[in-house]
Amino acid sequence: MLDKNKVIIIGGGIAGKLAARVLSNYYKEIMIIEQDSEVSSPAPRKGAPQGNHIHALLHAGEHGLEELFPGITEKFQSTGAVVINSTKDLAWHHHGVWKLRYDGSYTTTLQTRPHLEWHINQYIIQDKNIIIQYNQSVKKFIYDEVKNRITGIELKNGSVIHADLVVDASGASSFSHRWLTEKGIHIPAEQVKIDLTYVSQIVELPENDDRDWTIKLLYPNPPHEKMAGSISRVEGNRYLVTFIGYHDSITSKEKITSLVELAKKLSKSDIYHELQNANPVTDISIYRVPHITWRKIDKVKNLPEGLLMIGDTICRIDPFFGQGMSIAVVEALALKGILETQSQENIAQKFHQEAAKIIAPIWNMVLTEDFRYPETTGKKPLGLPILQWYAKNVFLLSGKDEKIYDSFIKVMNLKRPMTILMKPRIVFEVLKCSFKKSAE
Repeated sequence: MLDKNKVIIIGGGIAGKLAARVLSNYYKEIMIIEQDSEVSSPAPRKGAPQGNHIHALLHAGEHGLEELFPGITEKFQSTGAVVINSTKDLAWHHHGVWKLRYDGSYTTTLQTRPHLEWHINQYIIQDKNIIIQYNQSVKKFIYDEVKNRITGIELKNGSVIHADLVVDASGASSFSHRWLTEKGIHIPAEQVKIDLTYVSQIVELPENDDRDWTIKLLYPNPPHEKMAGSISRVEGNRYLVTFIGYHDSITSKEKITSLVELAKKLSKSDIYHELQNANPVTDISIYRVPHITWRKIDKVKNLPEGLLMIGDTICRIDPFFGQGMSIAVVEALALKGILETQSQENIAQKFHQEAAKIIAPIWNMVLTEDFRYPETTGKKPLGLPILQWYAKNVFLLSGKDEKIYDSFIKVMNLKRPMTILMKPRIVFEVLKCSFKKSAE
């Protein structure tokens, strides 16, 4: 159904390529404008500095990616990615308790972001409708002020490219936000300061028959604990080690020369012991996220037609919870649904409304945890103390009640809404758990 001519996508990261895949069925030409150089192997790129750190496709993201790129999961695994039983091969210490470990029949694929992004790209370059222009940046939009419509872009090299639709997938610091602000177009936004720091390194570990996990997560018990640690097997029989700190628990002035020193600061010594005999494969990478932002594009009254935003361009969520890539996948599926079932008029407006519905519950879920730290600043979700109390008890119960943990897994992986955690049985168990703690 190729009844439109051209789409320009600003940004060739994951969100941009997902949008390209969906739109290529409806437009004759998709042109991706990417500021980075073309890569010839799965390697980190300058435009995605977060790519050196731990990434995860949640179940909704992995299943959605398979829908968009049939066979890609097998490609991941046949080239070294590690498939695990999500509840059996994961050792997860969370809010002071270990999660239950059992065979829940869920699977998760462990891999580095460059490996994942490389395979998405291999599908994209096979699509004859999609062209990628590397080493290019946008100078300005071509704007029809009378019609209030974006009709194309001008590149910094002077080239002018016209299009029926321009998609901004360039991330949190996108060109569109600056351009709209300069035009006096107000974008309502929520911004929350979290002062998050990531520190990561890929290492090799000696074989150990006692190692009964494939990925281990040591999450903090807020508010007195602010650091988390993870160690995950990835492609190449290597392990990606990541430490995450909120609110200067890993300070910007700290010179980090060894992950062992960071491991000592965790409440549990599991990762510290693993690193004693680790052999570093890469340099240490550091990435900082001072704040998270949700730009309410759906609320902009005079947004120019012909401009669609997706992924981090709309919402940069706390990466600690591993939801960013999966949100982008779910958004791409929402775009696909709009194109399949509705008129192609006002695509952007319809999409921004659907994206807001996707983001809202996840945003509130993330803030429920971020605001456990008094240093976190920003707009708090309605009923925050009750949400935090309830969530805390669900976390504790997921260490001993398989059915509650199973429900939590579905919510965490964006497969079911949070309302399933409000079933009468779970509410009863939460109340019982709370009363028991009060009596102790």
